[in-house]
Amino acid sequence: MPTEFPAIDRAKSPLLDADHDAVRIADALRASPHITFVAPAAPGDETVWFRDADGTGFELSLATVKPDPDGERVAYAWDAVVAAIGNHPHFIRAALEQPSFGPLNLNTLTALTRTGNEYTLTLTGSPRPGQEEEPASPAAALAYAADRLLTSDPSDSERATAELLNYVAATWDQQDLPLREHAQAVARALHTP
Repeated sequence: MPTEFPAIDRAKSPLLDADHDAVRIADALRASPHITFVAPAAPGDETVWFRDADGTGFELSLATVKPDPDGERVAYAWDAVVAAIGNHPHFIRAALEQPSFGPLNLNTLTALTRTGNEYTLTLTGSPRPGQEEEPASPAAALAYAADRLLTSDPSDSERATAELLNYVAATWDQQDLPLREHAQAVARALHTP
């Protein structure tokens, strides 16, 4: 017997409501080992206040810009790599290389560890010949399905489905088995022609 899922209350869902962006930013800052305090944020706030490890206070102000309907919805690989390394507790910093003048070098980044080691990393694309990449885990498969959906000029309901799949993928370890199975079924249905 299939499980009934309650309808999403769009007024309360942080996945579908931009008013929760300040809360998301505050949560992301709390995860940083370099930030010692983040003031509570509530839906609708336009600023987030935090203090770094040196005790300096900062205020982030959210400025709204009209979204570009033709804009990319997928993070570029170099941005994802810099964010992943920079957010890891073992690293202090990760950044794309930039010469004194000119644009960023999108193939080279620098990472600095807490133990003082600095690495120059080179990003080289190398697709597997004749093979399609298999996701590493069920959560990765959900994120992959969501990304494919978001890059296909989705309708509002498809965008909501993708956001829900991304949420389940990001919180995979906290989800129960029925929700995991349902999300995987939705992801498989998205790939069926």
